[in-house]
Amino acid sequence: MTSGFLPAATAGFATGLSLIVAIGAQNAFVLRQGARGQAVLAVVGICAASDAILIALGVAGLGAVVTAWPAALTVVGLAGGGFLIGYGVLAARRALRPAAGQALTAKGDPVGSVRTAVLTCLALTWLNPHVYLDTVLLLGSVAADRGSLRWVFGLGAMLASLAWFAGLGYGARLLGGVLSRPGAWRVLDVLVAATMLTMGVLLLARTV
Repeated sequence: MTSGFLPAATAGFATGLSLIVAIGAQNAFVLRQGARGQAVLAVVGICAASDAILIALGVAGLGAVVTAWPAALTVVGLAGGGFLIGYGVLAARRALRPAAGQALTAKGDPVGSVRTAVLTCLALTWLNPHVYLDTVLLLGSVAADRGSLRWVFGLGAMLASLAWFAGLGYGARLLGGVLSRPGAWRVLDVLVAATMLTMGVLLLARTV
């Protein structure tokens, strides 16, 4: 078990990061807040803590199902592998044919208070159905495939969330100009596609 600790944590970190870096309303909000230096700690904390809670729920829930019903491992493995491949294909498509206005920008109406920023961040995080799909279902299913090391995998995914949101929020003043260019996000999408497709194929191979 000890020998598999680092690989499981690294896989969790890579999978979590691949899901988080996709362009979305939450990342755009964190970027804008960081670029303005407004309620950055609160916003980063909410995003990272929310992801940690949802990832833990996914790992715990699917882990219990697998324990009670071993055949569930095959079901979640097929579902998780298929979704990873589909997600990777979409990322590759975005990289090859980026949509107009794809770049993120730090420009816009400023957030008036910490309270407004916190409420907005909570809404963008907990009212987004993709958050539940990515963390509870997808990461939970991939973690279940790790067996006794599923919590190590989950911890790696949690650390990826914390690292990403902290880097995006506090590094926004330096990276805002770069991240506003569509080309930068095309590179990220290429990396996301490669990681997701590879992990999806490996997961299916272990399941079948």
